[in-house]
Amino acid sequence: MEVFTEGFSFTRSFTHPYVTTQVGPVRVLRDGPRKNHRDIRRDEWVAADTPPPEVDRIARENSPGRFCLSIFNDGRTPDAEVCAAYKALHYRYAVSEPVMVHPLARIPRVSCPAVIRRVQTQADADRVNKAAGQKQILAEHLRADAPLRQYFAELDGAIVGWVRSITCKSGNWCSNMYVLPKHRRKGIGSALLERMLRDDRAHGVKLAVLTASHAGAKLYATLGYRQIATLLFFTPKKR
Repeated sequence: MEVFTEGFSFTRSFTHPYVTTQVGPVRVLRDGPRKNHRDIRRDEWVAADTPPPEVDRIARENSPGRFCLSIFNDGRTPDAEVCAAYKALHYRYAVSEPVMVHPLARIPRVSCPAVIRRVQTQADADRVNKAAGQKQILAEHLRADAPLRQYFAELDGAIVGWVRSITCKSGNWCSNMYVLPKHRRKGIGSALLERMLRDDRAHGVKLAVLTASHAGAKLYATLGYRQIATLLFFTPKKR
């Protein structure tokens, strides 16, 4: 959970500080002070073992505006009792994502038709940001010791995929792994992850963490990731 909250708040801070604080047993990720309250993004409350009524009380008492819940659930599938408890508290279940980790002990070798590289110049950063349609890396992340490492796959002169690794206290967070649809099933996603994981290990990282779609989880498993929990997302219903 620590890596998730650190990594998620890091990427959300690209445009405006998105900070993590503790309120009792629950963590909240929210915007730092803004001049215009209409620009405020919703709060995200993150909990693991806290009873649903307590999470609900804390969130409603401490979020004056919009908010959502991210609940870590042990097991490989959504817990029906947990979902029912939040439904009774007037929440709508949105989606679930497997939480997966890689111990970095064994990393399979992968071949693909694309060239995999780390972004180390402003020119490549601009190309990746343009291909992705939004900022993936900032100029400050081009330093060798930056907390973010961005990778991209290039095929026939075009960028066809990207992924980034974010340094957190308890491990590294894998963010925004994506391959253009017409270039999938060529091993490009696996090759991006292999390069990222090997660099994680070379930097002394002991654990790589990510959340996945249920389809994506199958890919990650082939590279040595294993599921340790399921992340459940809930939004409050309008009353």
